[in-house]
Amino acid sequence: MAQVRRRRQNCGYGDGMLPLPTVSIVIPAYNEQDTIKACVLAALDQTIMPFEIIVVDNKSTDATASVVRALQSAYPEAPIVYLQQNAVQGLIPTRNFGLDQARGDIVGRIDADSVLEPTWVAEVIRAFDDPEVAASTGPVIYYDMPLRRFGAIADDAIRRAMIVITRDYHLLFGSNMALRATAWKAIRGEVCLDTEDEFHEDVDISIHLHEHGLKVAYSSEMVTGMSARRLDDNPREYYNYVMRFERTYKKHKIRSVALRAPMAVLLSAYPALKAMRTNELRKEAKAAE
Repeated sequence: MAQVRRRRQNCGYGDGMLPLPTVSIVIPAYNEQDTIKACVLAALDQTIMPFEIIVVDNKSTDATASVVRALQSAYPEAPIVYLQQNAVQGLIPTRNFGLDQARGDIVGRIDADSVLEPTWVAEVIRAFDDPEVAASTGPVIYYDMPLRRFGAIADDAIRRAMIVITRDYHLLFGSNMALRATAWKAIRGEVCLDTEDEFHEDVDISIHLHEHGLKVAYSSEMVTGMSARRLDDNPREYYNYVMRFERTYKKHKIRSVALRAPMAVLLSAYPALKAMRTNELRKEAKAAE
C-alpha cells in the first residue's frame, strides 16, 4: 500500500479557517476475508484521513476478524475500529449498529468489497459543504469487469439520468453513500428493519430521508470501486435481487412509475453484463493456470 496520506484539502471551506467536518466510514462485514483488507487499506489511503474506519463484523465464521486485527497491528496509529454485532444476523441491524456507534459529523457507509478512490473522503466533505445536503452518493467502478473506464463513465451517466427521471426521490447507493450524523438520527427510529430480507436497504433510507424533507445529493467525483460479483447470480437470483426495488416501494406504498426505471435498466443490462463477467472470469482463471 502507498504510504497513508494525511494531506488536508480546502474542499470549499473558504480560507481554510473553518475546521473540516469529521468523516466516519462504516463497513458491515459477514465472511469477507477475501475483500476486507483491500477495503480497509483503500479507506486509509485517503488525501484526507477519515476520523475512524469502523468494521462491524456480523457473526463471521471465516478469517474476517483476523484480517482486521492484523491491520490494526500493522497500522497501530490508524483509526481502524473493529466491532462485533452478534445479536442478530443481517445487514440492516449490522449497518444500524455501525452508524449508531460512529462519532463523525458525517457517516460514510460502504460495502466490504468497496475500494474507495483516494479522494473519496475529500469529495464527501466537498458534497456536504452545502448545508442543505443531508446525504450524498456517487458512481462506482467495477474493478473486476472489462472496459472499466467505459463502465465508470456509463455508470455515472446512468445515475445522473436517474436523478432526472426519479425527480423528487434521489436514491442512495449502499456501496457508496454518506449521511450527516444528524440526518441518521432523524430517521433512525423509522428505517425498516426488514427481518425477512426482502428490501433494498439503501432505497429504504432514501425514502425515509425524502419523507423528512432531507436533501440527497449526487457527486460524480465521489467514486468507489466495487465488485461485480452480483452478476455471478443465476437469472432467478438476479431477478429476485432487482425486485427488491418493487418490494421496498410496495412497503412504502409508492406507486411512481419513474422510480421503477432502475429496475428496467438492471434487468435489460443483465444478459450483456453477465456475458462480459463470465468472459472476464474465464480470462482470470486461464491466466492463473
